[in-house]
Amino acid sequence: MKYLIVGLGNIGPEYRKTRHNIGFEILDALSGASNIVFGPGRHADVAEVKVKGKTLVLIKPTTYMNLSGKAVSFWMQQERIPIENVLVILDDLALPFGKLRMRAKGNDGGHNGLRHIDQTLGTNNYTRLRFGIGSDFAKGRQVDYVLGKWSEEEEKELQPRIELACDAIREFVLAGIGPTMTKFNAL
Repeated sequence: MKYLIVGLGNIGPEYRKTRHNIGFEILDALSGASNIVFGPGRHADVAEVKVKGKTLVLIKPTTYMNLSGKAVSFWMQQERIPIENVLVILDDLALPFGKLRMRAKGNDGGHNGLRHIDQTLGTNNYTRLRFGIGSDFAKGRQVDYVLGKWSEEEEKELQPRIELACDAIREFVLAGIGPTMTKFNAL
Protein backbone atom coordinates (compact mmCIF):
# COMPACT_ATOMS: atom_id res chain seq x y z
CA MET A 1 0.00 0.00 0.00
CA LYS A 2 1.33 3.43 -0.99
CA TYR A 3 0.91 6.83 0.62
CA LEU A 4 1.75 10.24 -0.78
CA ILE A 5 3.21 12.48 1.91
CA VAL A 6 3.48 16.08 0.72
CA GLY A 7 5.58 18.65 2.56
CA LEU A 8 4.74 22.19 1.52
CA GLY A 9 7.44 24.82 1.18
CA ASN A 10 9.37 26.93 -1.29
CA ILE A 11 12.55 25.93 -3.09
CA GLY A 12 15.76 27.90 -2.88
CA PRO A 13 18.32 28.67 -0.19
CA GLU A 14 16.59 31.93 0.82
CA TYR A 15 13.61 29.89 2.08
CA ARG A 16 15.56 27.28 4.06
CA LYS A 17 14.71 27.21 7.77
CA THR A 18 11.75 29.58 7.36
CA ARG A 19 8.38 29.04 9.02
CA HIS A 20 6.65 28.57 5.66
CA ASN A 21 8.97 25.63 4.87
CA ILE A 22 8.10 23.48 7.88
CA GLY A 23 6.62 20.85 5.53
CA PHE A 24 10.02 20.45 3.87
CA GLU A 25 11.78 20.30 7.25
CA ILE A 26 9.47 17.56 8.53
CA LEU A 27 9.99 15.43 5.41
CA ASP A 28 13.75 15.95 5.63
CA ALA A 29 13.62 14.63 9.21
CA LEU A 30 11.40 11.68 8.21
CA SER A 31 13.66 10.65 5.32
CA GLY A 32 16.84 11.35 7.29
CA ALA A 33 15.75 8.96 10.03
CA SER A 34 15.97 6.20 7.40
CA ASN A 35 19.11 7.61 5.72
CA ILE A 36 17.10 8.27 2.56
CA VAL A 37 17.95 11.24 0.37
CA PHE A 38 15.63 13.23 -1.87
CA GLY A 39 16.26 13.17 -5.60
CA PRO A 40 14.89 15.34 -8.40
CA GLY A 41 11.58 14.32 -9.94
CA ARG A 42 8.88 15.92 -12.02
CA HIS A 43 7.45 18.96 -10.16
CA ALA A 44 9.05 17.79 -6.89
CA ASP A 45 12.04 16.41 -5.06
CA VAL A 46 11.13 12.82 -4.22
CA ALA A 47 12.13 10.15 -1.71
CA GLU A 48 10.63 6.80 -0.79
CA VAL A 49 10.50 5.46 2.76
CA LYS A 50 9.14 2.16 4.06
CA VAL A 51 7.20 1.96 7.31
CA LYS A 52 6.29 -1.58 8.38
CA GLY A 53 5.67 -2.77 4.82
CA LYS A 54 3.95 0.40 3.64
CA THR A 55 5.54 2.66 1.04
CA LEU A 56 5.60 6.39 1.67
CA VAL A 57 6.30 8.50 -1.40
CA LEU A 58 7.58 11.78 0.02
CA ILE A 59 7.44 14.87 -2.17
CA LYS A 60 8.65 18.41 -1.70
CA PRO A 61 7.07 20.37 -4.59
CA THR A 62 9.53 22.40 -6.66
CA THR A 63 6.71 24.47 -8.13
CA TYR A 64 6.72 27.04 -5.31
CA MET A 65 3.94 27.09 -2.75
CA ASN A 66 1.27 28.73 -4.92
CA LEU A 67 1.42 25.91 -7.51
CA SER A 68 1.73 22.91 -5.18
CA GLY A 69 -1.33 21.23 -6.70
CA LYS A 70 0.61 20.42 -9.89
CA ALA A 71 3.04 18.24 -7.96
CA VAL A 72 0.35 16.58 -5.84
CA SER A 73 -1.81 15.73 -8.85
CA PHE A 74 1.13 14.42 -10.88
CA TRP A 75 2.47 12.15 -8.13
CA MET A 76 -0.97 10.83 -7.20
CA GLN A 77 -1.40 9.73 -10.82
CA GLN A 78 2.19 8.60 -11.29
CA GLU A 79 2.14 6.36 -8.21
CA ARG A 80 -1.60 5.49 -8.42
CA ILE A 81 -2.24 6.75 -4.90
CA PRO A 82 -5.88 7.30 -3.92
CA ILE A 83 -6.83 10.57 -2.26
CA GLU A 84 -7.51 8.87 1.09
CA ASN A 85 -3.78 7.97 1.19
CA VAL A 86 -2.62 11.57 0.68
CA LEU A 87 -1.28 13.63 3.59
CA VAL A 88 -0.27 17.28 3.14
CA ILE A 89 1.96 18.93 5.76
CA LEU A 90 1.89 22.71 6.11
CA ASP A 91 2.45 25.69 8.38
CA ASP A 92 -0.48 27.29 10.20
CA LEU A 93 -0.58 30.81 11.66
CA ALA A 94 -3.76 30.07 13.62
CA LEU A 95 -2.04 27.46 15.80
CA PRO A 96 0.47 28.19 18.57
CA PHE A 97 4.09 27.35 17.80
CA GLY A 98 4.66 23.58 17.53
CA LYS A 99 1.00 22.58 17.95
CA LEU A 100 -0.08 19.80 15.56
CA ARG A 101 -3.56 19.53 14.09
CA MET A 102 -4.54 16.70 11.76
CA ARG A 103 -7.80 16.84 9.84
CA ALA A 104 -9.39 14.52 7.27
CA LYS A 105 -10.53 17.48 5.16
CA GLY A 106 -11.14 21.19 5.44
CA ASN A 107 -10.88 24.58 3.85
CA ASP A 108 -7.61 26.20 2.83
CA GLY A 109 -7.65 28.67 5.75
CA GLY A 110 -6.02 31.28 3.51
CA HIS A 111 -3.01 29.04 2.80
CA ASN A 112 -2.02 29.45 -0.86
CA GLY A 113 -0.51 25.98 -1.14
CA LEU A 114 -3.72 24.31 0.07
CA ARG A 115 -5.82 26.60 -2.11
CA HIS A 116 -3.97 25.46 -5.24
CA ILE A 117 -4.17 21.78 -4.23
CA ASP A 118 -7.94 22.14 -3.66
CA GLN A 119 -8.37 23.82 -7.06
CA THR A 120 -6.19 21.29 -8.90
CA LEU A 121 -7.75 18.20 -7.32
CA GLY A 122 -11.28 19.66 -7.35
CA THR A 123 -11.75 18.68 -3.70
CA ASN A 124 -10.53 19.40 -0.19
CA ASN A 125 -11.20 15.83 0.99
CA TYR A 126 -7.62 14.87 1.76
CA THR A 127 -5.79 14.67 5.06
CA ARG A 128 -3.66 17.56 6.20
CA LEU A 129 -1.27 17.93 9.10
CA ARG A 130 -0.98 21.55 10.19
CA PHE A 131 2.09 22.61 12.17
CA GLY A 132 1.56 25.73 14.27
CA ILE A 133 3.95 28.59 13.64
CA GLY A 134 2.17 31.08 15.91
CA SER A 135 1.21 34.61 14.96
CA ASP A 136 3.68 36.83 16.78
CA PHE A 137 3.91 39.60 14.20
CA ALA A 138 2.91 43.24 13.91
CA LYS A 139 -0.10 44.24 11.84
CA GLY A 140 0.75 44.13 8.14
CA ARG A 141 3.88 42.00 8.69
CA GLN A 142 2.36 38.54 8.11
CA VAL A 143 4.34 37.79 4.94
CA ASP A 144 7.63 38.77 6.60
CA TYR A 145 6.78 36.58 9.58
CA VAL A 146 5.77 33.52 7.54
CA LEU A 147 8.81 33.80 5.28
CA GLY A 148 11.06 34.67 8.22
CA LYS A 149 13.52 32.40 9.99
CA TRP A 150 12.69 30.71 13.30
CA SER A 151 13.59 32.72 16.38
CA GLU A 152 16.37 31.41 18.66
CA GLU A 153 13.76 30.35 21.20
CA GLU A 154 11.73 28.50 18.54
CA GLU A 155 14.88 26.82 17.19
CA LYS A 156 15.52 25.30 20.64
CA GLU A 157 12.05 23.72 20.73
CA LEU A 158 11.67 22.93 17.04
CA GLN A 159 13.37 19.52 16.71
CA PRO A 160 11.19 17.66 19.27
CA ARG A 161 8.06 19.09 17.60
CA ILE A 162 9.33 17.99 14.15
CA GLU A 163 9.96 14.51 15.55
CA LEU A 164 6.42 14.49 16.95
CA ALA A 165 5.10 15.39 13.48
CA CYS A 166 7.10 12.47 12.01
CA ASP A 167 5.50 10.18 14.60
CA ALA A 168 2.07 11.49 13.56
CA ILE A 169 2.82 10.68 9.91
CA ARG A 170 3.84 7.12 10.81
CA GLU A 171 0.73 6.73 12.98
CA PHE A 172 -1.50 7.97 10.14
CA VAL A 173 -0.02 5.35 7.80
CA LEU A 174 -0.23 2.50 10.32
CA ALA A 175 -3.40 3.27 12.31
CA GLY A 176 -5.46 5.62 10.13
CA ILE A 177 -6.81 9.13 10.52
CA GLY A 178 -9.14 8.63 13.52
CA PRO A 179 -6.64 7.20 16.02
CA THR A 180 -3.96 9.62 14.81
CA MET A 181 -6.18 12.65 15.36
CA THR A 182 -7.14 11.42 18.83
CA LYS A 183 -3.53 10.83 19.84
CA PHE A 184 -1.72 13.82 18.31
CA ASN A 185 -4.25 16.67 18.20
CA ALA A 186 -4.23 16.71 21.99
CA LEU A 187 -0.43 17.13 22.27
